Amino acid sequence: MKVKYEPLDKSLFIENRKRLKSLLKPKSIAIFHSNDIMPTSADGIMPFVQDADLFYLSGIDQEESVLVICPDFPLEHMREILFLKKTNEHIAVWEGHKYTQEEARETSGVPTILWVDSFEQTLGTLMAEATNVYLNSNEHIRAVVKVTTRNARFVAWCQENFPLHHYEKVAPLMHELRAVKSALEIAQLQIACNITEKGFRRILSFVKPGVTEYEIEAEYLHEFIRNRSGGFAYEPIIASGPSACVLHYVENKKACLDGEVLLMDVGATYANYNADMTRSIPINGRYTERQKAVYNAVLRVMRKAMDLLTIGNSIPEYHRQVGELMEGELVGLGLLDLNEIKNQHPDRPAYKKYFMHGTSHHLGLNVHDVGNIYRKFEAGMVFTVEPGIYIPEEGLGVRIENDVVIEQQGIFDLMANIPIEAEEIEELMNH
Repeated sequence: MKVKYEPLDKSLFIENRKRLKSLLKPKSIAIFHSNDIMPTSADGIMPFVQDADLFYLSGIDQEESVLVICPDFPLEHMREILFLKKTNEHIAVWEGHKYTQEEARETSGVPTILWVDSFEQTLGTLMAEATNVYLNSNEHIRAVVKVTTRNARFVAWCQENFPLHHYEKVAPLMHELRAVKSALEIAQLQIACNITEKGFRRILSFVKPGVTEYEIEAEYLHEFIRNRSGGFAYEPIIASGPSACVLHYVENKKACLDGEVLLMDVGATYANYNADMTRSIPINGRYTERQKAVYNAVLRVMRKAMDLLTIGNSIPEYHRQVGELMEGELVGLGLLDLNEIKNQHPDRPAYKKYFMHGTSHHLGLNVHDVGNIYRKFEAGMVFTVEPGIYIPEEGLGVRIENDVVIEQQGIFDLMANIPIEAEEIEELMNH
């Protein structure tokens, strides 16, 4: 249980479970498992990362945990049960502290806490009163899962042992719930963004010709962890010069050269909520005229894209609108001509040569958070906004990214305090 962050208010998890229960059919049971601890080789293991759905519904940040929700069970104390790994002196000495039942109750707001070794027996009692069984799987549209997860193993076991129940997918319900963030969730995202800001301000006074990408990565990590972050929300991209045109460059091993632009896509994680920021700064502290022209073109697209994140819009339409904005900027920069745009294939827009990725994705407990891309935008949804222009022949890539909340009246920028204007970045790098 390696947790640096301040405990979250259990009212968040109580409310999240209440919202899920309102979506379940009568006589239902919903079962959620923690992630596995993944092996490396020999006796090595990867750092534990909790399953986002289990955390969303319980706040429990520990392996071998199971949450069972059975809203119509006759006995009230059996309608929500959290099963936890039972600790002992040996585990305490070798692995450290695990949740006590009282701590788990206080964290989650679940009144009934049992040890996981009683799970199968208790499940039999619950299943006898249930008709519909909601089980979880990873249904993110970009997921590539080549290991058999704890959830997948349980689906197979459950269907073998209880073949006559009616099985339902819980993932679409979780996608629906998690796409709209509560005030408590937005507060955690704000903390993650504020920690990310501290990291960025730290490196503005550190970057100069000759420093290496990995030294910059280390500066971010130092600042993140000293502010109670769990570290990077995702593998950081610290890409100088031509490497910025490789969208997922994560080698972070080169020296930064005078005259280049440094693209940094980094974010802190806090209480399992994630920030996702990109900034593109001049390594010597001053943009060239061309670099500034490209930078300001990206910034204009970003600001106009924010204006398009309005209630009732949707991702496919929004991305089409942002593409049109980018066309105009690329013409202005001399990268496209009107003829190319006029003759472009509708499935392969001309702007994709220099801006080949999407502008926004959901953000939350996952960096690429769950949510149906065809669903209309609603208040409380949190998105990244990250246009970019990549010109390999000039060794120049510029991306700028903030995280924003859609509100009834426009958007709220969670990164409004992070320097973004070219002149402000130059000033901070030269003071």
